[in-house]
Amino acid sequence: MSARLNFDFAHRPLVPYAHDYAHGDAEPWHHHECAQLIHTLSGVVKVETQHGSWIVPPSRGVWLPAGTRHALHIVGAVAARTLFVDPLARADLPASCQVVQISPLLRELIVSALALPEQYVPGSRAERIYELILDEIRVMDVLPFGLPLPESERLLSLCQHIQQAPGENWTLARAATQLCVAERTLARHFSRETGLQFSDWVRRARLSVALTRLAQGESVLTVALDLGYDSPSAFSAMFRRVLGVTPANYFPAAEKRALR
Repeated sequence: MSARLNFDFAHRPLVPYAHDYAHGDAEPWHHHECAQLIHTLSGVVKVETQHGSWIVPPSRGVWLPAGTRHALHIVGAVAARTLFVDPLARADLPASCQVVQISPLLRELIVSALALPEQYVPGSRAERIYELILDEIRVMDVLPFGLPLPESERLLSLCQHIQQAPGENWTLARAATQLCVAERTLARHFSRETGLQFSDWVRRARLSVALTRLAQGESVLTVALDLGYDSPSAFSAMFRRVLGVTPANYFPAAEKRALR
């Protein structure tokens, strides 16, 4: 597994790596001195960091800056294609953890890079592919699948409570009452510590659970009702706004894209 790998960037700016995981696999807490882009062709990967968690659906990716401590949890059969990137390869590589859209061009470049030699002639096809990959990394679109955690103990406890019971009716008023603070005070502190409005954080928490359960084959009806939605159609509408397709079609569509 990648947790045990070391990388040499003496001759190239990035190292491509392919690894397939079985459902239930995990990688323990670790870090790399280099940056990392994990691209999933199938299945779902949950990435935990000290500052939050990040759900990576099929055909998407997650960017981890150099030195980021993280652990991986695998849901479903995951085909992962990873780039380990020299942090000095570009001055403007992404500086924070983020789930990203992998463009068709970047996807094909990653596949091509797996067959490239470690050493290459300046101006060669190999050099151009490596450099174009770095260019594409700099313009990746960020997706709303990150779930940042607050630093204060009280807000962190609240977020953990929500994650344990995502189907309950988590309104700002209920959370404020639970913490014995004014709604406006809670809203201000929550936004400052997580970068998200409270309602947006709850929605992301539910979406993270939904992606994980749908990847394991659970029905849309069961997931929707367990997460507190009034109907599967209401859940599907939210899902489509975020992902562009309905939950019933999302995983089959992702699998078809991976096989192209």
